[in-house]
Amino acid sequence: MAASLFAASQLAVNPLSAQSLLAAFGVLGVGVVMFAETGLLIGFFLPGDSLLFTAGLLCTGSGQDGLRLSLAPLLTAAAVGALAGAQTGFLIGRKAGGAMLSRGSSHRLRAGACRAEELLKRYGYAKAIVLARFVPVVRTVLNPMAGALHVPVRTFTLWQVVGGLVWSLGVTLGGYALGSSIPNVDRYLLPIIAVVVLVSLLPLAAELYRSRRQGAARKEVQG
Repeated sequence: MAASLFAASQLAVNPLSAQSLLAAFGVLGVGVVMFAETGLLIGFFLPGDSLLFTAGLLCTGSGQDGLRLSLAPLLTAAAVGALAGAQTGFLIGRKAGGAMLSRGSSHRLRAGACRAEELLKRYGYAKAIVLARFVPVVRTVLNPMAGALHVPVRTFTLWQVVGGLVWSLGVTLGGYALGSSIPNVDRYLLPIIAVVVLVSLLPLAAELYRSRRQGAARKEVQG
C-alpha cells in the first residue's frame, strides 16, 4: 500500500513546477534537474532559475507546506549538477556535432541553438559561456554547441565552472537571503520568481546594449 502511494505521488509530480519537484525529490532533485537542464537537450524546459531560488528560500523554512531543505547539501547538489551537466553536454556536442541540434523538433530548441552559436561568435568563448548560464534554453544548448564548434576543452571547462558556480550558488543564496529577511515571503513566490528570471537576463541585455553602441560608434567613425 505504501509503495503504491509513493508511486502515485511520483506520477503526480509536475516537472514544470519548482515547488512540486522539491516536494517530491528534495535536494537530490535539484542536482538531477541541474544536470538535465545544462547537459541534456531534453531538459531545456526544466525550471532552473525558479528551482534554485525556491530551494534556497525553503532552506529558511518559509514554505507553507513545512518543507525545509538544508543549505549546505543544497549548494553542493546545485553546483555539482550544474558543472557536471555542462561538461557532459560539451562532450556530447564534441562527439555528435551540431547535426543533433539542427535536427531537433522543438522550435525553442532550434532558436536556442542559433542564439548560442551567435553568442559564441559575437562575444568570444569566455564571455558567452558565462552569460549563457543566465539565459533559459540557451544554457542548455550552448554546451553541446561549444563542443560541436570545437571550443578548446580547457577554455570551456574553466569558464563553465566560473559561470556555473556564479549562477547556481548565486541564485540559490539569493532565495535563502530573501527568505531569511522577509517573513511569509512564500506568499509572493510567483512574482518574485518572475523578477528573478528578468534579473538573470540583465547581464546579457547589458552586453547586447554595449555591443550595439560599439557597433554604432564604429559605423559613425567609418562614415
